[in-house]
Amino acid sequence: MPSVSEYAKGVASGSRMMLSKAITLIESNSPKHFEAAQELIKEINLDRKPSLRIGITGVPGAGKSTFIDAFGTLLCEMGHKVAILAVDPSSQVSKGSILGDKTRMERMSRNPNGFIRPSPSSGVLGGVNRKTRETILLCEAAGYDIILVETVGVGQGEFLVRGMVDFFLLLVLTGAGDELQTMKKGIMELPDLVVVNKADGDNRLQAEKAQREYNNILHFLKPYTEGWTTKATRASALKEEGIAEIWKTIQEFQKATEENGIFEKRRKIQQKEWFYESMKEQILFRFFHEGGMKEKVKRFEEEIEEGSLPVSAAVKTLIDAFFSKHPT
Repeated sequence: MPSVSEYAKGVASGSRMMLSKAITLIESNSPKHFEAAQELIKEINLDRKPSLRIGITGVPGAGKSTFIDAFGTLLCEMGHKVAILAVDPSSQVSKGSILGDKTRMERMSRNPNGFIRPSPSSGVLGGVNRKTRETILLCEAAGYDIILVETVGVGQGEFLVRGMVDFFLLLVLTGAGDELQTMKKGIMELPDLVVVNKADGDNRLQAEKAQREYNNILHFLKPYTEGWTTKATRASALKEEGIAEIWKTIQEFQKATEENGIFEKRRKIQQKEWFYESMKEQILFRFFHEGGMKEKVKRFEEEIEEGSLPVSAAVKTLIDAFFSKHPT
């Protein structure tokens, strides 16, 4: 395994191979990799340049991958370096993922200014890999100035990705009334822009109708971003229509939020949220890797199943045992 310095130099050089290897290190659940991963994050954090982080979600069939391929290609043609973090849903049965996003984003997978990292969601609510934040930092250190985070698109779990990006885009299809029946109410309160995709051919008139319906809905909802009015627009990723206008809207959003201070305020809030989430993760990690704790948990689990031990009593005993070894 390369040293932390070799990883950092490789990432800083823009090597996609080294970036992939560094992300693999970050995503590893192995205890022996954790310390090295944290040292790497500390080292690359010194001279990385922040990017514009854009979250993209949508209902099933909305064309997220096709849209991202077209959108990312446009940005690369403008001179940007674009990293795409596409998170595949992990099976709750096999714990495996298909990780096929590269095959669905043909142009971006070949673009020298693009980088695609398909990662398993590992069962995390909302399909966001638990190391996505660290991966964003690595991509920034590698010189990618725009990060696109594609989520699984399962409803309220999208709060997770909303909490790690600057701009949040929701892709929908025509038939807004029907779609809203299958969407969690909360998701309509999250986006900074709603895009009715596949607005081409015979579907164009339906898309215009859906755009009006969504704008009517958004009119009665409080925008997630202070000082910004969330609206619905139309696009065709397949025909590459409306994509440039979407980028223009995102630029207007960035300019407006930087001027009113919301952009920087949001980044600070996200850092604080990351701090608490990381702390919870580390407490759980240390708890289950503490000597003898796994065996105790297994024994209590069997007693709980048999009904000989109340759940609350088991939890209290385990927590007391753990903190007796780690007094405050």
